[in-house]
Amino acid sequence: MQPGLSLELKQRQQLALTPELRQSIRLLRLSAQDLDAEIARVLEENPALQRQQDDELGDVGQYDIEAPDGKDPPEDASGLALESSHWPVAPNGEWHRGGPPEMGAEETLSDHLLGQLRLTRATPRDCLLVGVLVRELDENGYLPMSLATVAAAFPDVAAADDEWRAALRLLQSFDPAGVGARTPGECLLLQLDRWPQRVPAPVMACACRIARDHLALLAAGDIARLCAVLACARDTARAAHALLLRLDPLPGRAWAATVASAVVPDILVRRARGVWQAYLNPALVPRLTVDPLYEHLPGGDPGSVALRDHARQAHSFVRGLRQRHGTVLAVSRAIVRRQQDFFARGAGAMRPLLLRDVARELALHESTVSRATRGKYAQTPRGVIELKRFFGAALVTGDGGTTSGVAVRSLITGLVADEDGENPLSDSQIVARLADLGVVLARRTVAKYRDAAGIEPAPVRKARAALAKW
Repeated sequence: MQPGLSLELKQRQQLALTPELRQSIRLLRLSAQDLDAEIARVLEENPALQRQQDDELGDVGQYDIEAPDGKDPPEDASGLALESSHWPVAPNGEWHRGGPPEMGAEETLSDHLLGQLRLTRATPRDCLLVGVLVRELDENGYLPMSLATVAAAFPDVAAADDEWRAALRLLQSFDPAGVGARTPGECLLLQLDRWPQRVPAPVMACACRIARDHLALLAAGDIARLCAVLACARDTARAAHALLLRLDPLPGRAWAATVASAVVPDILVRRARGVWQAYLNPALVPRLTVDPLYEHLPGGDPGSVALRDHARQAHSFVRGLRQRHGTVLAVSRAIVRRQQDFFARGAGAMRPLLLRDVARELALHESTVSRATRGKYAQTPRGVIELKRFFGAALVTGDGGTTSGVAVRSLITGLVADEDGENPLSDSQIVARLADLGVVLARRTVAKYRDAAGIEPAPVRKARAALAKW
């Protein structure tokens, strides 16, 4: 042996990520929709895996879904029943995994505008330029870039600036009024130019000036300053404001093709025997079986070995599904046990809860709890809520107790809902009101939770109240 070299024996523990462990981690990370797509993919690729028919399913309780906490699923299978008034269930009880029935293709904003373009006598070149502009419109009907940017993006067109401006004027003459605008002010001006009803000239002139130059001043709610800048009577400014309110600042939204995806809950929270309990959604219970023909093939030829390998992979996938559902169910039960007051009294009673609390109770890793709650939803008496929303750090109250961030947001929302619109509560005043309720927080903390609750600052709320009253 060469000098300086030696042999030594070391012993250490190391987690080996086996294929089954990798699969379990990946399945636990999937949401209900992604899991359904994954099951469909595996069914297509693995002939040994089959989906059971409805008459083969039997009672939901027959599935061996064991939770990591060692507790058996509830025996009351009625607690797992879906209600047709809440979830898309077919007459035979099968959940519509594909979502609502597919409707016919609806006309888009681009189709609507290009259809009008074909009815004009525009030259082929003008049609080309207008078509380019139509494709650059956003879902609200705005042109979010300047004509110079559009021209630079399409150098092959080689159009002059006046040609682009002419194409934009043609586009802005189409229905709906205001389409092709580059700013909200321009959108309102385009609609005022085509307003069908007779409006007194001073009111129309005042409305045009506001739309062109003073929208920010109007949004600030400073009515006296607005009238002074416009040099008009208060009644004229009020009539101009009423006219602007009748316009549509988002002319393309009627053609918006935004489709809200349905949320499928993994967990159903229901009251049973005086306490709130978590149940697994039966629509997500594994309904897969392995074809036994693939497990008892004779011979050792390569074809039989490959088929038996399909059976082994199918069994592994089914075990992974059951482990996923068991982990999600165990974590959900731990959450529900700790948040009984929330289900009974609402967000104001939400208790602080950390990932490590649930992980320590179930002897799991925090990352496992995180995967089991992210993208997983529970149907509760307070709505469909993502499981991760039940977690939050503890905030100390005046009496030495603790509360959660969700409860603080609920308190702030209630205080703002009861405030005087002309004199809204500032963040400092909200701090004082919360202190009276026993929740002592810094002003910056209140501002953070106010923003999280979607509540605007006091000056903006005051301006909105002034405009609504005006």
